[in-house]
Amino acid sequence: MIRIALVDDHVVLRNSLGIMLEKIPGFEIVFEADNGLHLIRQLKEHPLPDIILLDITMPGMDGGETARWLKQEYPDIKILVVTMLKSDPAIIQLIKKGARGYLLKDCETAELITAINAVYETGYYYNELFTPGIKAQSLLHNHTSLSTREITFLRWACTDLTHKEIAAEMQVSPRTIDGYRDSLFRKLNVTSRVGIVVFALKNGFIQL
Repeated sequence: MIRIALVDDHVVLRNSLGIMLEKIPGFEIVFEADNGLHLIRQLKEHPLPDIILLDITMPGMDGGETARWLKQEYPDIKILVVTMLKSDPAIIQLIKKGARGYLLKDCETAELITAINAVYETGYYYNELFTPGIKAQSLLHNHTSLSTREITFLRWACTDLTHKEIAAEMQVSPRTIDGYRDSLFRKLNVTSRVGIVVFALKNGFIQL
């Protein structure tokens, strides 16, 4: 049985999602919460969930703060982000804070079920948002083909800096940064900065 908690301030949507998931064999909703602060209280009063379906934009304590807290206090609980917010910076920040997958709220029910099972069984759910173009298996064999400057850029790409700011830090032109980016896209078989970050995390270039 996969124990699931729902954390979202949209009550109607959260309740509907809970009713739907309760009908799926092997799923159990252990509790619901309006935001991170409510979640903290609920964790003390209910069985611990295996997976938390977490929204990002919530009052009081949002998804980012909640994910960071969970990673520190309950590292064994896996986080699957379910939100309407679709942007590379948001996805990157949630990955770095411990998210194991990232879905939009308008995803198909079948994908949500697949994602929950994948996160529970393998630790991650890979889709076009979470890992654009990247494969789930280790890509360690690609390390040898990365230049020192590409690795430096890769680590900077995992920060909040813009490409222009990274260029200043590396003391190169923005055009050169574009070249590093395009080279990594090609060598790592990814299509966005999110894919670069996931590769870096999976292969030890950065630590959460």
